[in-house]
Amino acid sequence: MDLIPGTRLPERTFGPVTMTDIVRYQGASGDMNPMHHDDELARSVGYPAAFSAGMLGAGWLAAYCTEYFGEDAVRRFRTRFTKVVYRGDRLVASGEIVRLFGHDDETRVELSIQLRKSDGPLVVHGSAEFAVDR
Repeated sequence: MDLIPGTRLPERTFGPVTMTDIVRYQGASGDMNPMHHDDELARSVGYPAAFSAGMLGAGWLAAYCTEYFGEDAVRRFRTRFTKVVYRGDRLVASGEIVRLFGHDDETRVELSIQLRKSDGPLVVHGSAEFAVDR
């Protein structure tokens, strides 16, 4: 892949999101908030159903990035959640190279990253830096 600002990473689709995805993430993270697996509770406070933990989407976005740059190369990863994700949603990860720069005697690439629902709404966005070989 060319490490040129403006280069877009190929998109990757995740999902459809299942209850199994959500509960497996909850078990792995230790976040057993029932809003993520109890439809009745979620409906009682105004949601149409239980919804995914935001960090699950951030995790998928991290997996997307590390497919290209590797887990050992992560130097910074920041995300912000903007929409709730429900079971059945399909999510599309995308990224774009923002800059290539030197830091602490290594070359790094900075990415702008996004996770959107397949029908358009942005659910997670952020930035990441990875060490790269030049």
